[in-house]
Amino acid sequence: MRLLVLTTDPVDADAVRAALPGEDLEGTEVLVVSPAVNESALAFWVSDADEAIAEAESAARATAEGLREQGARTQAQAGESEPLLALQDALATYPADRVLVFVRDDEDAARYREDDVLGEAERRFGVPVTEVRH
Repeated sequence: MRLLVLTTDPVDADAVRAALPGEDLEGTEVLVVSPAVNESALAFWVSDADEAIAEAESAARATAEGLREQGARTQAQAGESEPLLALQDALATYPADRVLVFVRDDEDAARYREDDVLGEAERRFGVPVTEVRH
């Protein structure tokens, strides 16, 4: 299986495994993408993306390392700040069989729903997308 994990925060392997009932992570190819989201409106407006990119890279690496310890073959990368663009960019080069989108809280989930990230990704790319709260 080729899995794409989209998350803004590090996610442990147990959370990924719980989102994939009946699937084994051993040998699974996983691309972890973390959108480089500016938490501050000021940082967004002055285009100070360095901190957001560093945090995204760190979250993606931490998630990938945890999955690698469970036998998955992983890659990690920061993505665009807009989740749908991050997914689109990743799926352009990584033909995933399934996508897991991890959301932190109601505000995070509402943003994804407002932009219809999950539905648009399924329609546009024909890949099953699952929202997972963590």
